[in-house]
Amino acid sequence: MAERPVFISIKDKNGYIKVENIEFEWFPGFSIKQKQQSIKSFHYNIKKLFPTLNVLEISSKSDKELGVALSAFNLMIRTKNNKMFSVETAFQASKVFEFGGPFIDLYEKTSKEAKKDPRIKNSGKLLHFQYFSRKWELEPKTLFYDWLYINALSSNKELVNQVVEFDAFTDIEFNPQKSINCQAKSVALYVSLYRLNLLNEALKSVEKFKEVVVKKNNKHLKNEINDCNYKQMNIFDEKH
Repeated sequence: MAERPVFISIKDKNGYIKVENIEFEWFPGFSIKQKQQSIKSFHYNIKKLFPTLNVLEISSKSDKELGVALSAFNLMIRTKNNKMFSVETAFQASKVFEFGGPFIDLYEKTSKEAKKDPRIKNSGKLLHFQYFSRKWELEPKTLFYDWLYINALSSNKELVNQVVEFDAFTDIEFNPQKSINCQAKSVALYVSLYRLNLLNEALKSVEKFKEVVVKKNNKHLKNEINDCNYKQMNIFDEKH
């Protein structure tokens, strides 16, 4: 058996996401088939508790094309000068450690190459993020990742039109005992902001994003994060 969180979008300006820990049967192994068996069990148990929820797995292991497309490994960012790279690549390339970073050459790499670059694990303690000219502190936790992911998603209207039909999101590889950032949580946040008509306001600027996501929602998110026993890590461990 295993236990993982499901991130549920809620239409409440006092709290955008509800997190529920769900126990389910785990099918060991690294094949997609085994992962999808675990996802099936996970979602079955979610539906037993919340039968009205429309649940989507967000990862490359998802049994739905939409879920695969929304993986941080596959969701792309297009810059003003027409460069393209994935959310995962941007996240890894932005890391600044005690002994190196940001490693801007990673922008030319694939998601897998960026994630597996030995400098990510061998450069000491993570200090902050540097995304082009802007520095992002490690606190509030997940703020930079959420901002990066939500901006990328907002520019893909085809994916947006599909994902807002779902209510709850999972990532079979995300373990809150080992990692902080989760693409399923970022999607849930996006859907909540979309349904509350707060998305345009949040995306006006970094300051607005922080105001909408953190200041208006800080107490609720803090409680949810504590409930899920998030622990700060120096690397992004999820296998998308």
